[in-house]
Amino acid sequence: MNDDAPIRFDTKIAVLLREDLETWQRLNVTAFLVSGLGTQLPEVVGEPYEDADGVSYLPMFRQPVLVFEGTKETLTAAHARALSRALPRAMFTGDLFATGNDRDNRAAVRAVGTTALDLVGLAVYGPRNAVDKALKGARMHP
Repeated sequence: MNDDAPIRFDTKIAVLLREDLETWQRLNVTAFLVSGLGTQLPEVVGEPYEDADGVSYLPMFRQPVLVFEGTKETLTAAHARALSRALPRAMFTGDLFATGNDRDNRAAVRAVGTTALDLVGLAVYGPRNAVDKALKGARMHP
C-alpha cells in the first residue's frame, strides 16, 4: 500500500443549512450540528494532534465536512430521507436561536412534532451514496 496515496472515504459527513440564515447563524448552527456527530460516532474522530514543540491538541474529524445549503423545503425533504434511511443525524431548529442553554434547547425541540420542526440545519453521516440521496436537491455552500 502506498502511504502517499490519497485517502478515500466510503462515508460522508455533510451539513445542510437553510439558505436564508445570517452568516453568524450559519457558523453557529454548523458548529453545533457537527459536535453531535463527534460525540456519538467515535469512528469519525481521528487521533489527537501534536506540534513540533510537543503541545497537544484535541482530535478532529478524520474526514472533511461538506457544507450544503437549500430552501426550507429542501431541508424538510432531506430530514425525511435521513430518517427513512436511519442515518445518524443532528438537527437545529429556528427555535434554538431564542434559547440560551442546553436544557431549554432540548425542551424547545421536544415541544414540536417531527414533521413540524422549523429546521434550519441538519448534519448527517453515513455511506456516501446514502448521504448523497438524503441531500438530493441541496447545493454546495458558496
